[in-house]
Amino acid sequence: MRYTYSVTEITTQSERLKKLPEELVASNLFLLKRLGMAAKEQSLPVYEQAGLHPYHYAILAALDAGTHETQGSIADALGYDKGQLVGLLDELEEAGLVERRRDQADRRRHLVQMTPEGKKQLQRLRRLSAELEDNFFSSLSDEQREELHGLLLSVAECHLPNCSMSLPPKA
Repeated sequence: MRYTYSVTEITTQSERLKKLPEELVASNLFLLKRLGMAAKEQSLPVYEQAGLHPYHYAILAALDAGTHETQGSIADALGYDKGQLVGLLDELEEAGLVERRRDQADRRRHLVQMTPEGKKQLQRLRRLSAELEDNFFSSLSDEQREELHGLLLSVAECHLPNCSMSLPPKA
């Protein structure tokens, strides 16, 4: 028995195989997971090219906020394992971006502060992050991006207690 297919039929079959099941596309959790994976795949090589990792950016941003100066408070704020944080801080310290010293009030704690070079690097990472975000969300208008951020922030505030942000009132 001989089967013949037209080019259109083969293309249609191939396209169907590439499409995700509708029930998965209808799932917000599935889409968030897949988009998170895509964002990570696109971002990591760019950060690596800059010689750092998104985790480093988050640590520098937390330090710049001025509310997290101990290793423990940084780990808690970012949701990092304390052992993992020590390794990341070692890398940042080796690069001259942070300094650690023992807390004179409690010798068990280490205080962390950003160096002037760390502040310069943080500015570069902020520009890099903004560029990555602009590229990733290029299919959305400014209004849609703002709406998406508001929705994500509402969900994050519910599930991630450390993730709250008081947004300025709209003009």
